[in-house]
Amino acid sequence: MALLLNQEEVIKVLQMKDCINIVEEAFRELANGSAVLPLRINITPPDGLALYMPAYLKEMGALACKVVSVYKNNPKRFGIPTTIGKVLLQNPETGEVICIMDGGYLTAVRTGAVSGVASKYLAKKDHNKTVGIFGAGVQAKMQLWAQTEVLDIEKVYIYDTDPHATAKFIDEMELKLNLDISSVSSPDKILDADIICTATSSPIPIFDGKKVRPGTHINGVGSHTPNARELDDAIIKRSKFIGDSKEACFSEAGDIMIPLKEGVIEKSHFYAELGELLTSKKEGRVDQNEITLFKSNGLAIQDSAAAKLVYDRALSTGIGTEVTL
Repeated sequence: MALLLNQEEVIKVLQMKDCINIVEEAFRELANGSAVLPLRINITPPDGLALYMPAYLKEMGALACKVVSVYKNNPKRFGIPTTIGKVLLQNPETGEVICIMDGGYLTAVRTGAVSGVASKYLAKKDHNKTVGIFGAGVQAKMQLWAQTEVLDIEKVYIYDTDPHATAKFIDEMELKLNLDISSVSSPDKILDADIICTATSSPIPIFDGKKVRPGTHINGVGSHTPNARELDDAIIKRSKFIGDSKEACFSEAGDIMIPLKEGVIEKSHFYAELGELLTSKKEGRVDQNEITLFKSNGLAIQDSAAAKLVYDRALSTGIGTEVTL
């Protein structure tokens, strides 16, 4: 028997605070050597991209594979989303697939959650009252939600080139989080914030890194291919650079791959993986004037941990549909 969970059912049981906690444990496992994490597999059928993201967390007992497809013509040709994801969760003792769940909301929450973990360990202590968000889409919302779970946020600024998306973001997130959120007309205004989150689809840098204030923490989320970058040479060079995975950063992240290729930085500029900070193998922020930068590529350990959490909660609350495969 396998349990089927649609998006609405996943939404019912997956909360950001819980996801932050479980993702933090997943990164601890990765740093301690009890996680198996192959690089994602890419296949390019005609007109699309298929991604396969397996991971196994031994201590957590979470064995899963996320299947993601990106087909740009889907909305026009078939009336379905460009990006579609499903997660297959297995019983690590038998290998049997015990749950198939929608992966869209899960991916959004777990991506926000890892930035929450990064800010928890890298942002200045007791001095984080403002958050600046680049982007107004689903992931921008998740980034903000995660920040409010780990920091005492008083004010939020948002910059997006789409006024309609910006207005929708403000209406939804002010109601959800009971926060004061203001749109700004210039990227420079975002740089006044204590925490900056970049969650755009831009393939080129979105702000001037020379203008970032000392002590800022940045979560770089939007770009995830070798030829795309949200962050310019200046901010990469000025920052203490932490990644979710060193291997993923040097294989997939244009934010660091491009300045490395152009000779702006050396490979040694990569300071640490996030899990190394969580397990005290390396120090995070060491003074209030450091600019810290966390680069998120999105790892399958996040999906496996979140999927196991969703499955356990679904069983305890009695939701989902059991089927014989």
